[in-house]
Amino acid sequence: MLRGLVPSVYAPSLLEFVGLAALMPVIPLLARDLGFSVPQAAALSTIFGLTSFLGPIPAGRLISRLGARAALVSTGCVLVAANVLAYVLIAPALGGGGDLLHRVMLVVLLLVMAASTQVWHLGRQSYLGTALPSAMRARGMTLFGGVMRMGEVIGPLAGALVMASGSMAGVFVLFALGAGAGTVMVAVFLPPGEARPARTVPRQERAPRSPARATLDRAVLRRMVAVGAGIAPVMMARVNRPVIVPLLGDALGLDPVWISVVFGISAALEILLVIPAGTLMDRYGRAAVAVPCALVMGAGFLLLSVLGTTLDGRGSTAAVLALLVPSLLIGIGNGLGSGIVMTLGIDVSPVHGRTRYLAWWNTMLGAGRLAAPLVVTAITLVAPVAVAGAATGALCVAGGTWLARTLPRVTPSGGTGGR
Repeated sequence: MLRGLVPSVYAPSLLEFVGLAALMPVIPLLARDLGFSVPQAAALSTIFGLTSFLGPIPAGRLISRLGARAALVSTGCVLVAANVLAYVLIAPALGGGGDLLHRVMLVVLLLVMAASTQVWHLGRQSYLGTALPSAMRARGMTLFGGVMRMGEVIGPLAGALVMASGSMAGVFVLFALGAGAGTVMVAVFLPPGEARPARTVPRQERAPRSPARATLDRAVLRRMVAVGAGIAPVMMARVNRPVIVPLLGDALGLDPVWISVVFGISAALEILLVIPAGTLMDRYGRAAVAVPCALVMGAGFLLLSVLGTTLDGRGSTAAVLALLVPSLLIGIGNGLGSGIVMTLGIDVSPVHGRTRYLAWWNTMLGAGRLAAPLVVTAITLVAPVAVAGAATGALCVAGGTWLARTLPRVTPSGGTGGR
């Protein structure tokens, strides 16, 4: 079942995430080269976070109107065109030749790319919700999360090779090639029967909406809010980790190379846990993975705060241990949670109108993703970065406690294969 989804979902996803992961670290560097100030360059990286909050609902409407395959193919073409245009327009301006027009073009093209990736992500999530049987849903969604993590590992390495052989703008070409190949695979392999939009019923033929239907809608949204309140801290921790860990490593006096090594080891550990996490969820229920994910990540951030404070000034070996041990704990928790957010989104969404509800689910969690770095910024204005780590850890522990109480009532509790 999962092998059959490789050419239509998993392989195109990997190609796109490699390109996106190659581009993300380069955005501030491109911005600085074009004449943006440091705060402006940092703000550009929030474009993708902002669209994760504002984009899912319009993306859901587009997918419902066009169908999954048509929406994915059309936005894939837009993504390719935007990257090619960015390379053609931005590359000659690097090295001090950028002006206001080039800066505006970069912002516009990044907005187009961010909006297109929202359609790609929501379309594949919605399709997997339909294509995967309930007994294999967690494994399929966890594998999707694992593909994203593989892209995050491969992308920066591929981007570094491209930039070493040319200019920074070469990452746009890499993104265009990945998105183009992925779009072709979607167009060829995604089954048309699964991608067909629903028939539009003329207004005069529509039945009046009953109070029971309205109650059902509110019940679904209440269920989403209940589950989202517990899983949102995990999303915030994922966003804050690449901010808090490097800042704390710098405060401990570590070289950037050592910080990168810590990230690489933690990322490798996460990938190893992808398949076991999905199997655990399908066999023992969502709480069996979601709760340990939140609690272990929370413990990792709390330990990061404690060790970062107590081992400060004890030498380079102590500094490496202060960063590595908590990062491994955070990596274990995050690896256990591979695909958990997408799996829970499908679990709490009804079969009919799933794309619309998934859009609301992604919007709700996008708000947490957008707020996470603001929390770190606010804390670091008045306290050391270790305090931001402690706050993130406390939120995760609270979220895990809430999920332990909530999830067994609203998601599969295990044994789905025997039903």
